[in-house]
Amino acid sequence: MQTLFAAARVTLTLGFLLYASWSDYKTREVTNRVWILFAPIALALSLTELLLYSPQNLPWYGLSFGVTAGFALLLFYAGGFGGADSKAFMCIALALPFFPETLFQPLLDGGVSPLARNIFPFTILSNSILVAAASVIVMLLRNAKWRITTGKKLFEGTLASESAGKKILVLITGYKMPIAKLREKWHVYPLEDVEEDGENPPKRKLLIVPRDEGRNDVVERLSRAAEAGKIDSHVLATPGLPMLIFVTVGLVLALVFGDIVWLAIRFFLG
Repeated sequence: MQTLFAAARVTLTLGFLLYASWSDYKTREVTNRVWILFAPIALALSLTELLLYSPQNLPWYGLSFGVTAGFALLLFYAGGFGGADSKAFMCIALALPFFPETLFQPLLDGGVSPLARNIFPFTILSNSILVAAASVIVMLLRNAKWRITTGKKLFEGTLASESAGKKILVLITGYKMPIAKLREKWHVYPLEDVEEDGENPPKRKLLIVPRDEGRNDVVERLSRAAEAGKIDSHVLATPGLPMLIFVTVGLVLALVFGDIVWLAIRFFLG
């Protein structure tokens, strides 16, 4: 029976995270109704299971939730998390405070770290950060392919004078795409802007932190400059993948393989 409770909690978490990830990707918003529904069901399932089978773990349940919630709020106010990301981790802590060992055993030996046994959401977080970091490789490969196939420079005109740091950040977070596609895909953000001051070639600059506010104005300026032949029809842009997608993948990796960071530490330390 305890295994059924664990299966219900895992299924609940994956179901809500998949929906939230899809909603965040399509609209860049996740309605609060998701978390309002997720949280009480998760709490009820976890408390019922603990009271029936392991009441001695109730204080650890409170500790896991408290530490996760505090860290999630800290990241939110520091700008590292969006509101949906923070709420997602609080709900995960309610549903999966500890690794569900009654249901899963990672494929890799030793995958259940001490942290996963006590504060499982932190393992999900570390796995999701690794998945997000892997996207950097994809961006670099995509930029390399564009550079080779077109023979054009990635940073043309006044973009060439931007700092090396800015260029690196842009290369690992975005890629070249046609302005026409940028106009259609509202969830893709330009990583460069152009000043309409009559100069030819115009002054261009890199945007390190793309924002919803003013996004369409930047796209329009780039479109006008491209139509006038002042800049190339391809510009640097970023899809800005929502963190919730990485969190969902991080959870799946944690259930199948375990704590990736812990496994790496064990490997390198022998």
